[in-house]
Amino acid sequence: MATIEFFEKNGCLNNARQKQLLEASGHTLITRNILTYPWTPKMLEDFFQSKSIIECFNPASPRIKSGEVVPSKVSVTEAIELMLSDPLLIRRPLMNIDGHREVGFDQKKLHAWIGLESSLSDPESCQK
Repeated sequence: MATIEFFEKNGCLNNARQKQLLEASGHTLITRNILTYPWTPKMLEDFFQSKSIIECFNPASPRIKSGEVVPSKVSVTEAIELMLSDPLLIRRPLMNIDGHREVGFDQKKLHAWIGLESSLSDPESCQK
């Protein structure tokens, strides 16, 4: 079983469901608050290496929903600066699993990689 550094927004129901699935699958979680963690540009870049910068934005962020921030119109450097100043823009969760970093919760990918016991209908959709 894996030890997972799990960066979440405290109180997020979606992150709570994701953590529950990981723990039910026997994984150990070290949880971190994504909003208060002392991020550096390098740390975020390390998470974003395997994705396009657009995929690293949280589409549910109020600034994205309002159109104030348009992910397709910012450079990687600008995106990192925006996310450092407003961590709500970061897609959650961020996970560090044995030095491999992931953005978002891709259930199929995680199952193939570390194993998951059960399934959620859509572990990334926001629940009301």
